[in-house]
Amino acid sequence: MSIVDQAQQTQLRNIQAKTGKTLDELKALVAASGLAKHSEILAMLKKELGLGHGDANAVAHFALKAATTPAGAKPAATGGDAVLDEIYTGPKAPLRPIHDKLMARIHEFGDFEIAPKKGYVSLRRKKQFAMIGPATNTRVEVGLNLKDVPGTARLEQQPPKGMCSHKVKVTDPAEVDSELIGWLRMAYDGAA
Repeated sequence: MSIVDQAQQTQLRNIQAKTGKTLDELKALVAASGLAKHSEILAMLKKELGLGHGDANAVAHFALKAATTPAGAKPAATGGDAVLDEIYTGPKAPLRPIHDKLMARIHEFGDFEIAPKKGYVSLRRKKQFAMIGPATNTRVEVGLNLKDVPGTARLEQQPPKGMCSHKVKVTDPAEVDSELIGWLRMAYDGAA
């Protein structure tokens, strides 16, 4: 099981603990709502269960995937590996070890949500603390949300009101060093 799949499983376990409902009960709640659009299911879960966006998104994906998988059939590969395989495909495939090393180190911090997007993954606690994805065929960019941290040559400050306050360009797994992990930890702690 990949690190992303492990994180998704942890997130679903945490949601069950928060709501007091099993995955089957959550799936049944979505089915009983009669809603079919992801955005409508997301809004319903936020309202009915008081879930945050990331948790509601995870339940919506789980319920929709379960609803489209025939009884007895094994679900298609739509987990973290499939998403990452799509992001790190073709000329960007050699960048996957950078991503995997970053995620392994970030998982040491504790629980967080992984929200896969089209070309990157968003990492969230109560709010987004980082984004990781290939910016080009030769580098991964790590977007960070850091408050009151001045930029440096390596920790590039971004324009205000962007998705992230800072960004770090990573071209080799060896660049996932204590300095970068320190910034990621500050962003993680600041998103609690």
